Amino acid sequence: MSETQGYHFHVMRRALDVIDASGPAVSLDDLAAQMNMSPAHFQRVFSRWVGVSPKRYQQYLTLGHAKALLAERFTTLETAHEAGLSGGGRLHDLFLRWEAMSPGDFARKGEGLTVYWGWFDSPFGPALVMGTEKGLCGIGFGAECTEAEAMLDLQSRWPNATYVEAPDKLDPWVRSAFGQADGDVPLFMIGAPFQIKVWEALMQIPSGHVTTYSEIAEFIGHPKAVRAVGTAVGRNPISYLIPCHRALRKSGGLGGYHWGLPVKRSILAWESARVEA
Repeated sequence: MSETQGYHFHVMRRALDVIDASGPAVSLDDLAAQMNMSPAHFQRVFSRWVGVSPKRYQQYLTLGHAKALLAERFTTLETAHEAGLSGGGRLHDLFLRWEAMSPGDFARKGEGLTVYWGWFDSPFGPALVMGTEKGLCGIGFGAECTEAEAMLDLQSRWPNATYVEAPDKLDPWVRSAFGQADGDVPLFMIGAPFQIKVWEALMQIPSGHVTTYSEIAEFIGHPKAVRAVGTAVGRNPISYLIPCHRALRKSGGLGGYHWGLPVKRSILAWESARVEA
């Protein structure tokens, strides 16, 4: 990321935090003042970075946005899968390829596995990213918790693994994942067989679209296991890239989100803005 891009990245991240906290109540002039920019310059930078105007983005962050998404962009997973939609509409033509750890390896809770980790800036606040030699295996967001809590959360999933701080090793994958560079992003999914099925179903939901927990249960062949599906969605270790944020309740409610509902709303708004831009 160039110095200019890096500066704008941090400014926009701060702006998104302000918008998420204040909603439509904050004006363009107030936003610009908080970013130490003129209103005209801030509008240009924001629109170039996010893809839509600050006012339009604020509309995406309203509580009614999830219901509107469910009404207008509900994805039937079977149709999306057959049509190959899951590969389309990703930010910056992001291409994801993934493989899953074997059930036997999963049962050993990461024993013999080296997991590299580092903290990175993302459009949704500080991101704790973890990966193995095979690909990214964990992404958590620290906007609603402390760094220590996020670290403990991800490490507890594979308690017997060896953890090595190595952000440089993960940097190329992370830059591609968050739209700062082009390139493939390999994922290494570490979970129980049922969880893997749910996470693979999530991968079928196109960017800017949503589905329901019950639709996911139907798609994986367990229509009565809606609660178990919800638990598996919540245990997804690779947030954002395995898009658990795109799963909503039938009522249009956001449901839960492991890293905090403000982060979920922000990701949904970001994706909607980029798709419609």
